[in-house]
Amino acid sequence: MCRNIKTLHNFEPPATDEEIRASSLQFVRKLSGFTHPSKANEQAFNHAVDSIASVAEELLSSLVANSAPRDRETEAAKARARSLKRFGLAPTAAATPHTHV
Repeated sequence: MCRNIKTLHNFEPPATDEEIRASSLQFVRKLSGFTHPSKANEQAFNHAVDSIASVAEELLSSLVANSAPRDRETEAAKARARSLKRFGLAPTAAATPHTHV
């Protein structure tokens, strides 16, 4: 449920409002246990997402980095390599046996 919560600090270009909001949404989903809140909880849920996004933006803008900014494409390639090493190649349709009944 939290796969969209990613490190957003020290990237060039900086994290967008959409990225910060997506991470905030995932955080609230994890805490609440709701992917989509009921009407009764919708206002509290949305308020929490807005509040966390605001605090996250404040945090990111106040952090100091001692290293050079990371490149998004390089980090994405590293993540794909880690995933491949961890999970291997996905089975192809030809390699998956099908049973016809």
